[in-house]
Amino acid sequence: MQELIRQAMEARKMAYAPYSGFFVGAALECKDGTVYTGCNIENASFSPTNCAERTAFFKAVSEGQREFRRIAIVGGKEGEMVAPSPCGVCLQVMAEFCEAAQFEIIMARSEDDYTVRKLAELLPNSFSL
Repeated sequence: MQELIRQAMEARKMAYAPYSGFFVGAALECKDGTVYTGCNIENASFSPTNCAERTAFFKAVSEGQREFRRIAIVGGKEGEMVAPSPCGVCLQVMAEFCEAAQFEIIMARSEDDYTVRKLAELLPNSFSL
């Protein structure tokens, strides 16, 4: 778990957040052990902004991955770390590809200070086809 959190911290360094100043990194572990990272990417018009979690998922899916084990998320403003929870849009994207009762979401301040929740806990009523 600590290695996945470390990778999310590295991904956070690539975040582009000139408007909110809130930098987020994510590391998504596939069932085969492959890890895809992502960072948040803001835009002046806000709606094209993309969260770190979705960046990681979209990278993985675009490379043919469809089975995922867990994701680590870190974030905060310059000089601070909080344990960010995914937004509703990110949770719904996760629900599209993950078994909600199995998929783990690691929300971390550091390698030793984190909370783990199942997707089903954070999004109990996802919608699907």
